[in-house]
Amino acid sequence: MIAALLIGRGGSTGLPKKNVKPILGRPLMTYPILAAKNSKYCDKIFLSTDDEEIKKIGKSFDLELINRPDYLATKEALAEDAYIHGYNEIKKILKEDPEFIILLFCNGATVLSKYIDEAIEALRKDKTLDSSCTVSSYNMWSPLRAKKIDKNGKLVPFVPLEIFGNDVTCDRGSQGDTWYADCSTFVVRPHCMEKKNGDAPFTWLGRNIHPIKQWGGLDIDYDWQIPIVEYWLKVNGFTENKTPYKN
Repeated sequence: MIAALLIGRGGSTGLPKKNVKPILGRPLMTYPILAAKNSKYCDKIFLSTDDEEIKKIGKSFDLELINRPDYLATKEALAEDAYIHGYNEIKKILKEDPEFIILLFCNGATVLSKYIDEAIEALRKDKTLDSSCTVSSYNMWSPLRAKKIDKNGKLVPFVPLEIFGNDVTCDRGSQGDTWYADCSTFVVRPHCMEKKNGDAPFTWLGRNIHPIKQWGGLDIDYDWQIPIVEYWLKVNGFTENKTPYKN
């Protein structure tokens, strides 16, 4: 049994109702659902939410609902705790540990079924892996370029530049590609959900992580990200009238 767990709450303040916001004529949360439903390996999809509109959309796709507690539906609540709660509910329902858990965000549209399948195949091939996740390269946002404003109001390096050695230049790729877990999909073994033993902020990934390389992956939290995701979807075969899937 391989289960997908999709999470999304209804009280977003940065971009209100983002999880149901129309993207190419479909609610945003439709895209991770389609990816999971069209995976060769996903057997069942669960949706953890506190929101009635999100639940309604989930039901239209025959998702099994998990009621997200109020204390996990605040802006301070952490995704990792919502995932762990959802996982524990899934175990109660299935009465067994799934082989893998596919972790998805309602606002993470930049995922395809082939990435989910590739992640699962990597985990089956290499038993030492804790997890596999999609990553995107954003060299323009490398730690080398990151700054912060200090207590005197001055712009200073976010991390000490000496850790980068003597080859620091204005070339955004001078230190090699910078890969980010892009919050599109995570596939993890059950033991990752039993304890937070990975690096922050994605403690559910464990230590031995296989990357699934893609481009342009992100989860939507701001209005300006919507046209980026729409572009990604169009390049990958989505329009308002069709999807790249048969179902």
